[in-house]
Amino acid sequence: MITIKTSNFEMGAVSTKQFPNDNLPEFAFAGRSNVGKSSLINCLVNRNGLARSSSTPGKTREINFFLINEAFRFVDLPGFGYAKVAKQEQAKWQAYIDSYLCSKRNIRGVIHLVDSRHPGLDNDLMMAEFIKHTNLRCILVANKVDKLKKNQIQKNKAQMTKIFGQEPIMFSTSSKLGKSQLWSTIEEWMKN
Repeated sequence: MITIKTSNFEMGAVSTKQFPNDNLPEFAFAGRSNVGKSSLINCLVNRNGLARSSSTPGKTREINFFLINEAFRFVDLPGFGYAKVAKQEQAKWQAYIDSYLCSKRNIRGVIHLVDSRHPGLDNDLMMAEFIKHTNLRCILVANKVDKLKKNQIQKNKAQMTKIFGQEPIMFSTSSKLGKSQLWSTIEEWMKN
């Protein structure tokens, strides 16, 4: 697992003109609002509060860039699919996500977070389909496993594998389940 020496919030951007203009490797985190992207990023870098999480879904309204070890970035994309946010605002966020994922940046892969308690929601399936069309590598991460009963974990994992066509990494930010497995994927993507 990569040793995290530094992790810093670099910037929040709402257009491609504002994106960092170097060619560092980037790892994008995509998922519905309230799926725990910020908490997962904080867990990966062992730093509470780096990525701001909120009890209010739909709070992340820009693409947030985090510089890790001065060598690569984690990119937190706006959450999608939160019903209390106006459709016009949701469409704007989707445009940000599209502009980033379809850019010529050095995106090594997408970490697609889904809630392990709710396999196969429409918004998650739409995002999976969109990522597939970008030809970017993608790993499915089923977050909030600690909120499942033990007998549900394997059942939901099997269900998600069937629905998404790939086996998810079962993840919990509280117990760190799946952390080393996800880092292994990121390290593999870093090499090529």
